[in-house]
Amino acid sequence: HITPLKMHCQTCALVTSSGHLIGGGRGVEIDRAEGYARDVGRRTSLRVIAHSSMQRVLRNRHELLNVSQDTVFIFWGPSSYMRRDGKGLIYNNLRLMNQVLPKLKVYIISWQKMLQFDELFKKETGKDRRISNSWLSTGWFTMTIALELCDRINVYDSGPECKTSSHHSVPYHYYEPRGPDECAMYISHERGRRGSHHRFITEKRVFAKWARTFDIHFYQPDWISNSF
Repeated sequence: HITPLKMHCQTCALVTSSGHLIGGGRGVEIDRAEGYARDVGRRTSLRVIAHSSMQRVLRNRHELLNVSQDTVFIFWGPSSYMRRDGKGLIYNNLRLMNQVLPKLKVYIISWQKMLQFDELFKKETGKDRRISNSWLSTGWFTMTIALELCDRINVYDSGPECKTSSHHSVPYHYYEPRGPDECAMYISHERGRRGSHHRFITEKRVFAKWARTFDIHFYQPDWISNSF
């Protein structure tokens, strides 16, 4: 049964997986909003998950079980993966997951919404993400969803600038301390022209621009929007 998501919050804490969150001690502050506990909080009101993470989530069901029953999960992926005619890989997996865990609140981003997000990216950057052979990131989907659901958004994430000679090295994911360097990943994806890439730095510059119009605030580290 397909129903649209209906949710509204006054203040949302948008928490990414950035290694910059390590050691910040922002957990209590994050939990106070409506949406590694000491640094990233314990509450999850809404979680956005990429199609590429589907199998990992299925293999580690504790990621779904160790959350509040009020948590909403939103999955995104190519329209071909979300087909409802028996050929949609992600849609089929979500139906199976719903049978095993019927109390989970699971939604998918429709292909119409995906097209809207593509057009928004093109409008803001002047670039067609398909022509540039890139994918919008989970962060892009999360931010644009939050703009629709939240009056104020507090973002806990790294900024859009990376300087290879002087930047402070942090892991790409806070929960993988020995994983790849965050800036190295950002630069690699931003410069990539073959294969599938995200334009993390471009997206974050758009977010900084939006902060001048919308009630968006950046923490851990603090972004100084006037510098962009």
